[in-house]
Amino acid sequence: MSLAIALYEPDIAQNAGTLARFCACLDLALHIIEPAGFPVGDAGFRRAGMDYLDRAAIHRHASFAAFEAWRANDAGRLVLATTKGAVPYADFAFRADDVLLLGRESAGVPEAVHEVADARVVVPMVAGARSLNVAVAGAMIAGEALRQVGGFARAASL
Repeated sequence: MSLAIALYEPDIAQNAGTLARFCACLDLALHIIEPAGFPVGDAGFRRAGMDYLDRAAIHRHASFAAFEAWRANDAGRLVLATTKGAVPYADFAFRADDVLLLGRESAGVPEAVHEVADARVVVPMVAGARSLNVAVAGAMIAGEALRQVGGFARAASL
């Protein structure tokens, strides 16, 4: 298992599509934990993912329980990105088999999900800022995780 991104009941198709494109470009799996606030594959999702969706490894889980059952067999730590995180993401020691979980745009994740997370990381922000766009935060944190574990693909031209 390699580093992956999971979306907990995403609300906004364009953010999910953007992250699907991000994952396709960086060879990461994307896990979508249902129910989503949009039909997965709708026009906004496809528009944001562009022609990269065919290259994306997208896995859908019917519920958080189904996701946890998959994770128990095939994945490493669950690292939750949250404004309530204890550790700034750049100070966290990522592992190559971590699954980075991003919450709903409208509500984050419930307390029960916080409790099962192996770690909680935060993107430090200026005072008064509530949160970043989920796709931006996910890309920032995943980029740092990839840097730490040597996971960036080498360009063919290098």
